[in-house]
Amino acid sequence: MRLSVIGTGYLGATHAACMADLGHEVIGLDIDPRKVDALNNGIVPFHEPGLPEVLQRALASGRLHFTTSFADVAEFAEVHFLCVGTPQSDDSGAADLAQVNGAIAQLAPHLTRPTLVVGKSTVPVGTAQRLASELIASAPAGEAVELAWNPEFLREGFAVADTVRPDRLVIGVTSENAENQLRAVYASILAAGVPLVVTDLPTSELVKTAANAFLATKISFINAMAELCEATGADVGTLAEAIGHDERIGRRFLQAGLGFGGGCLPKDLRAFRARATEIGSGSALDFLDDVDAINQRCRTRTVAAAITLCGGNVAGLRVAVLGAAFKPDSDDVRDSPALDVAAELLDNGADVVIHDPAANTNAAALVPKAQYVDDIESAVTGADLVLLLTEWKQFVALDPAVTGQLVRTRRIIDARNVLKRNEWASHGWTIHTLGRGTLLPQTG
Repeated sequence: MRLSVIGTGYLGATHAACMADLGHEVIGLDIDPRKVDALNNGIVPFHEPGLPEVLQRALASGRLHFTTSFADVAEFAEVHFLCVGTPQSDDSGAADLAQVNGAIAQLAPHLTRPTLVVGKSTVPVGTAQRLASELIASAPAGEAVELAWNPEFLREGFAVADTVRPDRLVIGVTSENAENQLRAVYASILAAGVPLVVTDLPTSELVKTAANAFLATKISFINAMAELCEATGADVGTLAEAIGHDERIGRRFLQAGLGFGGGCLPKDLRAFRARATEIGSGSALDFLDDVDAINQRCRTRTVAAAITLCGGNVAGLRVAVLGAAFKPDSDDVRDSPALDVAAELLDNGADVVIHDPAANTNAAALVPKAQYVDDIESAVTGADLVLLLTEWKQFVALDPAVTGQLVRTRRIIDARNVLKRNEWASHGWTIHTLGRGTLLPQTG
């Protein structure tokens, strides 16, 4: 099929490349000519494992190219995927729909024949129905232009696999024709046995926000338990293992630590809460305020632990921060817990040195007062305190003996619950883990 992808950020660039790799002819659109030029030259403007190879393969096949022209997109494609951003508004928790509205407004005047527009962006419930009406009113083809919603469930670091081998596909449609067209788009994926959920527009919008709210709640629940464990001397790791054996609960996302961040989960949580209030159902999601607050406390608790571990003051101390991205295998520093911790330590007078395998450049734009280095050794050499804040595999695999020879003082905070505490303590380290307390050096 001939598809377009409008918006070539994280979601759009991935979707365009993967759809072309699956055999469709795809044109991607972005209003930023520099981004278009980069993508046409096989350059992915962000870090995502496996995507450069898919992009370059799709370009070489001749099935993929990128443009800045809405007219070209409308003439080329029979199905248009809307993949623009919906960031948090500057003055509230609500989603900013300027990009969504702008894309529809620019596309509609060029739609002169029967067309399907498919939203993938995360939007407040009710947005799709409004956009459907606007398309009919603005497009020359009128009611021959249909709108469907197909929410994305991409995990940064696994975006290619989540596109071509998702755990489910959800489509919100208003006609059998729209359903059949989307079945054709995803034919090879459905043939592999991926479940398909066909529903209406508002349910399809709610699926994404409900899923994110549930995951955020589960993460914040175990971090609330971590607070209780630290207050009582209990071990949150053992607690999570024990309750995770209950199949009604499950072990996934019960990893206590620094909490969630990134460009999706926090802002989607707040936008969901804001939309519920707008439609008069705010009390149904009151609990999300606590979910958000618990998540933010993980950051302040980590800073407090750092100050306590250093005897009540970090001013003038060299603090090595391992990780700046909100998660490993990503260069995304939006709402990054690691960067929040680093910034607060700087405010407390610490000399902060940061190393992240992919996110140093992005982090430096947000927290310029920190020092950024290109390797672990440079970060930890002479450190009075080490903080593991993003669980990149190379940080998890650190050798406590070798690392101990580089630092000034063997103190470390494992804010992601990934290190072997007893092993570090046996090599003379004082190690603090969120939800498990402080383990002093073990001798003999």
